[in-house]
Amino acid sequence: MLAESIEALRVNPDGVYVDVTFGGGGHSRAILERLGHEGRLFAFDQDPDAKIESGKLANENFTFIGENFRYLKNFLRLHGVRRIDGLIADLGVSSHQFDVAGRGFSTRMDGDLDMRMDQRGDVTAADLVNNLDEADLTRLLRLYGELSNARQMARDICSARKNAPITTTFGLREAVSRQLPRGMENKYLAMLFQALRIEVNGELEALREMLRQAAGLLVPDGRLVVISYHSLEDRLVKNFMKTGNFDGEPEKDFYGNLLRPLRPVSSKAVVPSADELARNNRSRSAKMRVAEKLETLNNDNDEQPIQK
Repeated sequence: MLAESIEALRVNPDGVYVDVTFGGGGHSRAILERLGHEGRLFAFDQDPDAKIESGKLANENFTFIGENFRYLKNFLRLHGVRRIDGLIADLGVSSHQFDVAGRGFSTRMDGDLDMRMDQRGDVTAADLVNNLDEADLTRLLRLYGELSNARQMARDICSARKNAPITTTFGLREAVSRQLPRGMENKYLAMLFQALRIEVNGELEALREMLRQAAGLLVPDGRLVVISYHSLEDRLVKNFMKTGNFDGEPEKDFYGNLLRPLRPVSSKAVVPSADELARNNRSRSAKMRVAEKLETLNNDNDEQPIQK
């Protein structure tokens, strides 16, 4: 949804924008094409491959920051930026990460059971699979993978690792093979890999931190555009845009005004068109949500908004 997301961002040629998931650089390139001489773009990505890709965007308006987007506010301040006109986040795993077997993200190719987006991280998916006890592994698969047979999968993983450590993606697939419903093998494997990847990278907590910071950094009427790929991410984004918290429970002041920093642009998520699905099957689970920043009491990033 490249075209739709850039349109939703409403790029001001002289504005300051952030792409917190640089990946292959598609969104960043599109934003730079719309910026004038005074505009600025900052891109975040903790993946070392993204840093290499960013070198292809030689542009004086562009700055790449090779860090997790949970440090958004700190690194922007290092560059003298306290307010931004828009931010875009395309969550999940990039196509490049899926296509490199050694990264361990793909269920289709054999490779090390790694799944770290930042290779500086200490914990890999293999560490979780081989070291968590059955109860903790069950909770992980149920919470982050939303697997109905999480307990049975955890049991089979713990049984298989008694013979030898599970160190590869195909090794993990073999360990849980009895728990993959016929005709739904790929779906259940994707849910299993999702659970491990989220835990390895602390993805949901990083998303919460980024959303809070983004809301504080945006100027009034600035746009926040987020594309998510599974219900856990989308629920957090939807709730935060609607209520200003992640529980989805509206908070009001003494006068009954909603206390929230953002206003959703539409009540429903934007989903890929039929043409895009035909071109890119990986986009089938994508949901895009857009919100605008409400007016704030003063210029302090952390103040509560005045509701309109």
